[in-house]
Amino acid sequence: MDIGSLLIVLALLVLVGLFVSRPLFDKEAVTNGLTERQEDHERSTLLAERDRILNALHELDFDNELHKIPEEDYAVQRAHLLHQGAETLRHLDAYQPEGSGGDAEQRIEAAIAARRLAAASTTAVPATAAPNGRKQVMTMAAPDDAVEALLADRRRLRQGKAAGFCPQCGKSIQKSDRFCPKCGTELAKR
Repeated sequence: MDIGSLLIVLALLVLVGLFVSRPLFDKEAVTNGLTERQEDHERSTLLAERDRILNALHELDFDNELHKIPEEDYAVQRAHLLHQGAETLRHLDAYQPEGSGGDAEQRIEAAIAARRLAAASTTAVPATAAPNGRKQVMTMAAPDDAVEALLADRRRLRQGKAAGFCPQCGKSIQKSDRFCPKCGTELAKR
């Protein structure tokens, strides 16, 4: 290799090194990157706090409907949660575009109303005959409650198969059992 080739290779290495290390020398770009990540983290934290407060308000309203808490405590706790929610929304407004204004407390009340509506949105299915001959109306849960709907269907099916308990040991038996699954006692024909 001659000296000219070495100088070209060395010049290329220096240029590549400068290009690669440029972000390290650009303090403004590094600072902006950190600031953006910090803002994203703060916004994410505020959104999680907003969701936590909405869930707490929903649970508090539900507990009040079931009369689990006294009215005086309900009013104090609800006012405190609404204040926390309004503060969280005010902080969150700093990260929102200018066009999305409005009173924070009104927005949190609207969000609670939307959650209540979603939770209460059940549709009735036509009545079907139950194994005992009575008609029963099934309700379908909201899409978020798909697991609960599956559990309710399973309980309903199992309830239709249950036949009582073994007279010897007390273990639950099903209609199709001829012998107790625990003790082996022959069951009377039904």
